[in-house]
Amino acid sequence: MSGRRARTGHDWAVLTEACTALLDRLPELVDQHLRELHAHSPLYARVLSQDQHWQETEKAMRIGIEAISAPRTQPRRDLEYAEWTGRRRAQQGFPLELLVHSYRQAGYLIWDALLESAEGPEGGDPEKLAVLMRAATTVFAAVDAETATASESYRATEAELRHRTDERLQALLDALLEGKESAGLAARAAAGLDLPEQGRYAVVVLRLERRDGREPFHRRIQGAGMRFIWRMRTDCEVGVVSLGEETTLADLSELLAARCPGPGGISPVVEGLAGLGRARRLADLALRTCAPDATGIVRLDERMPTALVVSQPELAERLVADVFGNLMGLDPADRVVLLETLDAWLACEGSAGRTAGRLYCHRNTVFNRLRRLEQLTSRSLSRPRDLIEMTLALDAFRLSGAA
Repeated sequence: MSGRRARTGHDWAVLTEACTALLDRLPELVDQHLRELHAHSPLYARVLSQDQHWQETEKAMRIGIEAISAPRTQPRRDLEYAEWTGRRRAQQGFPLELLVHSYRQAGYLIWDALLESAEGPEGGDPEKLAVLMRAATTVFAAVDAETATASESYRATEAELRHRTDERLQALLDALLEGKESAGLAARAAAGLDLPEQGRYAVVVLRLERRDGREPFHRRIQGAGMRFIWRMRTDCEVGVVSLGEETTLADLSELLAARCPGPGGISPVVEGLAGLGRARRLADLALRTCAPDATGIVRLDERMPTALVVSQPELAERLVADVFGNLMGLDPADRVVLLETLDAWLACEGSAGRTAGRLYCHRNTVFNRLRRLEQLTSRSLSRPRDLIEMTLALDAFRLSGAA
């Protein structure tokens, strides 16, 4: 026993005799111990069944008393049982502080009972009392060791149970994000995650970039009126956002933009947890509308034309080839100038003057480049259908990462 000094001869015999006599009083001691525990807290009776608690307490106290006088070479059965008790109490959801209190209270009770055994009608046995006093460190070292073992077992079991619960909840959330259909799935997830089954939700997908040792974006993202639950993936961070009644997608976009550079995509609002699978797919689609070197957070409802392009990669490739096919034979630098001019002109809402200011060139230069682009594509920027084709082709070209 930890901290126990070796005992031989007379002291050993006296301590062994006192412990053996104490075992005869064990039922009485167990009853007294349980009365004191119940007086200390009603949770002992509320959480633990009376019969089972009595039997477990009787076994723990009996093993503990036997351990006080047991040779150091014997196995520590008291610590084995303390480990079992700590694990069982954690599984029962019993508070750790009350488990610790029960061990310490039992130690005090056993010590008082040992001292009482040295008392008698004629002043007691001074020699026996002296032996027991020398054994005080042994008794309380045993109680401390048992308490520490039970506490350590409790915490380890509690951590394991919490990990299992987290894994189960993560599995439920993953199933929702993957769009799996299962009876009661949304209800189980709502109960476990403490979220309303019916409510306004959006999904955010943030592309993982090199962090330079910085923490993931999601640890820095919280907002009033919004609750975030994040899942890490190999290439992205996925966030389920409970928006509440008043929060808008514009509020969410503003919050995200202020806390991470992106790129990222935000889904439209869906009603209820059962819609998270669709929201995840739409958030992925929004993210795919971001060019490879893009930053910022985009909303799908603001990128619908581009989303149509990226959702049909084969058609997007054919569109680029059909509209910009003649540009592919140009010198890369010449091609870049023409496409950058078109991009700036679209961003400036068709204003040649503003486009010239953005590109640091004369407005006639802008006109000349656009006319050349019209000639190469056989399309006119003044015809709405041609303009739509060129705009979508430009988006498809940029998203392809082609130079």
